[in-house]
Amino acid sequence: MIDVQRLRVLRAVAEHGSFNKAAAALRLTPSAVSQQVAALERSLGAQVVARSTRGVTLTQAGRIMVGAAESVAAELELAQQQVDRLSTGRVQLTVATFTSGGRHLLPGALPRLMAAHPHTVLHVREGEPESTLPLVRQGAVDLALAYHFDGPLPVGPGPGSGLRWTALLEDPLHVVMPEGHRLAGRASLDIAELAAEPWVLGCLKTEAYLRRYAERAGFEPEVRGTTTDYFFARSLVAAGMGISLIPSIALVPTVPGLRTVPVRPPAPTRHIGVATIGRRRDRPHVTTFIQALREQAAQH
Repeated sequence: MIDVQRLRVLRAVAEHGSFNKAAAALRLTPSAVSQQVAALERSLGAQVVARSTRGVTLTQAGRIMVGAAESVAAELELAQQQVDRLSTGRVQLTVATFTSGGRHLLPGALPRLMAAHPHTVLHVREGEPESTLPLVRQGAVDLALAYHFDGPLPVGPGPGSGLRWTALLEDPLHVVMPEGHRLAGRASLDIAELAAEPWVLGCLKTEAYLRRYAERAGFEPEVRGTTTDYFFARSLVAAGMGISLIPSIALVPTVPGLRTVPVRPPAPTRHIGVATIGRRRDRPHVTTFIQALREQAAQH
């Protein structure tokens, strides 16, 4: 029989990358963490971590067990919620979302959820997909409104995400520039036409995405500023600091003095959707909320 506590310790080791950091997070000693991992390896008859001076990494067996640990944690959290519902009559729903997606989609979807399930107690957590999708896997949140660009979802460590993805909408990025810019009157632009422009961007992932597109176009972008807020980035553009690349849903509210120009295909695009896991997706209030998000997304 596999010990659940040992799985919990292994998951912490995988998350933090060392016995010392895992021990601090679990409020254990490094020796206790090492002993728990060693005991798990003995019970499995397989090595789950590879130790080195640079820390620890999961073996293939370790990745399998971390996936199992996350499934167990998710099921235990679901069981706790079901028990709570027996005593309170209320359903807890925890939703994670990135900022612009939440602002764009949640306000219209929430009334539909509450009309169908008035006893739902909603909790919202803000975060980027690389931090919220692992929370879905672990059962800490019921679903995550998330996005990805042209690569896979950033699901974190594990042998497989276990996530179920429901696509909601395509969110193309647009070039934003001062209305007096020499290219502001264009109907569309190619990224290569912007090789000489300074850039101010709204997040690090947008910068990485721009650099990939710029490399294909044969230039190195001059990035003068990277913020964590698209509205702030647009304010800097309006002040003349540079131009920006902004997703469609982050173009509201408008900023005076700016022009928005679409990028010619193949245009950089964010793919927005909802991530769920396991049996949580089939719970009535989760199903209702996903449908409400789909209906909201269809209006845009």
